[in-house]
Amino acid sequence: MPDPVLVSIGDIHCTRTEIITPVGSFPVMGSQWTVTNHSVTTRAIPTWAIVMAIVGAFAVCVFSLFFLLAKEDRTQGFVQVTVVGPEGRSFTTSVPVYSPSAVQDVYQRVDYARNLAIGM
Repeated sequence: MPDPVLVSIGDIHCTRTEIITPVGSFPVMGSQWTVTNHSVTTRAIPTWAIVMAIVGAFAVCVFSLFFLLAKEDRTQGFVQVTVVGPEGRSFTTSVPVYSPSAVQDVYQRVDYARNLAIGM
């Protein structure tokens, strides 16, 4: 009976004893993990606030401008995760992210995989 998958990071899956990738498997012990964040978070005025400010300008001019104070954060991009096995084979995957919490989730998953690699 195979070991259950403890953590998945994109196309990389880790059990207690091995790392499973689309190009093959290799042992967890001694593996090295690298994470690179390629995401960008921008802050902008949402479309609904612009529409409400224009529509509200006809009714109450001064108060409708408060809609332009609304801001919305948008995160786009990916987090690149590379694992290098003890015999030198490597695999890289890109995990798309749409929020800062998704970026932190990928980092925490890699930290868990690193703990598996050192035997914790």
